[in-house]
Amino acid sequence: MNTFRAIEKPNSSEYPEYSNIYMSLLNENENILNQLWQNFSSIKKLIYSLPEEKLYFRYAENKWTIKEILVHLIDDERIFAYRALRYARNDKTPLHGFDENHYAYYSDANDRSLDSIFEEYESVRKATLTLFNNLPKDSFLRSGSGIDDVGNIVNERTVRALAYHIAGHELRHIKIIKERYLNN
Repeated sequence: MNTFRAIEKPNSSEYPEYSNIYMSLLNENENILNQLWQNFSSIKKLIYSLPEEKLYFRYAENKWTIKEILVHLIDDERIFAYRALRYARNDKTPLHGFDENHYAYYSDANDRSLDSIFEEYESVRKATLTLFNNLPKDSFLRSGSGIDDVGNIVNERTVRALAYHIAGHELRHIKIIKERYLNN
């Protein structure tokens, strides 16, 4: 990939408290866009090294398979990159959340080839990197918020916090795969 611009790490006031679990996994000294590309390369290498039966393993009832996790990462990245675009363009319309369990269930991830999943994953990742790499510098501190199921404004985030969320969220799932799927 190309050389990526540096995006300063957000402070804790720029994202909801629950995102700390993602932010804490990020390398403090690494360019976040480089880290996003390296994350993709690492997870692809890891997943392709697994026997096929591991891709369908569930460590507990109603838990996602590895293929479902991969498609979840793609879906989450699309949604959070879209939010970043909206906020970067100074769109203050609160955005609804999404039910990740419905997304996983209706993704039919387990019926897809691993190649097709990683083809989509790479396309989404490249689009995300292109988006963040080309946003106006002053847009990274713009913010927006979500709206919960009863209409409350929640989860305000800056544009740069969304870039970090995508990377940290992915690292969290890589960690879960290693701890709960590969040790069984």
